[in-house]
Amino acid sequence: MALDTLERSAPPIFRQGLSATSKTLLLGLLAVLLMAADHRMQISQPIRSGVALVLSPLQWLSLQPVHAFNALTRYFGDLQNAQDAALNFQTRTIAQAQRLQQVEQLSQENAHLRQLLELRAQVAGPAKAVQVLYDTSYPYTQRVVVDRGLLAGIVQGSAVIDTAGVVGQVTRVYPLVSEVTLLTDRAQSIPVMNARSGSRYVAHGDPQTLGGSLDLKFVPAGADMQKGDLLTTSGIDGVYPAGLHVGRIARIDRRVDSSFARVHAEPMATERGRHLLVLLPVKDWPEPPKPEEPKAAKAKGATSAVPAGAKP
Repeated sequence: MALDTLERSAPPIFRQGLSATSKTLLLGLLAVLLMAADHRMQISQPIRSGVALVLSPLQWLSLQPVHAFNALTRYFGDLQNAQDAALNFQTRTIAQAQRLQQVEQLSQENAHLRQLLELRAQVAGPAKAVQVLYDTSYPYTQRVVVDRGLLAGIVQGSAVIDTAGVVGQVTRVYPLVSEVTLLTDRAQSIPVMNARSGSRYVAHGDPQTLGGSLDLKFVPAGADMQKGDLLTTSGIDGVYPAGLHVGRIARIDRRVDSSFARVHAEPMATERGRHLLVLLPVKDWPEPPKPEEPKAAKAKGATSAVPAGAKP
């Protein structure tokens, strides 16, 4: 074997240079000296500035996902808050609108009740105020249910009126509620009088013509009747007091081939409110008390009853 091929390195059994411990201690001492020098003279400040300048774009890019996540979180949070505020505002607006509608309805009801009270003072007979609960479910009748019945003194056949005129008649009475048949019901009839001419007729309910009207039967073709005449109760049936408004003549059909005219009247009480007035039948009204004789008349009658020769 040639001498050039032999390794020139020293065998491992021989120590070469400083040991690892010495190197560690030396490097540690050097690091301490460098730190002390940097603290005193700020040797590494330019290096730090350069490294920070180079790493700034990387830091900005690394922070963008965090900023985007925070922006999305704030956006959805603000959106939820805005939706909650809009919902609360809409709820308050609806509540205020509802209260406003109730105030308007209560004002109308108060005005209606005041008119009913004035009407009750004008009616001579006993009357009871009732409130409409609902319409009946019968498809071929026009009836409403009121909140008073037999226990409240409601009598079958009583007249029902409002501030405009006659509404109908009590046809069924239960212990707590009653049914009122409207004038426009097919089975309802009422004696009426033309306030202008004084002629008396009988009006029957007609729910089809004019959207609900009164049909006057057996009216002579030449009767003195004009469109717009006021019909009132005649009072001859013993149920309705005389003089209550019933309706106005709306249509008069005089036929050449018939001796009777077709007359339809629109009821006065077409717009019913929630409160009505029930009048007992006229035949059941209590007799008015007789007026007492003046005391002077009584004394004069007693003096005339004493004989002429007797001492008073």
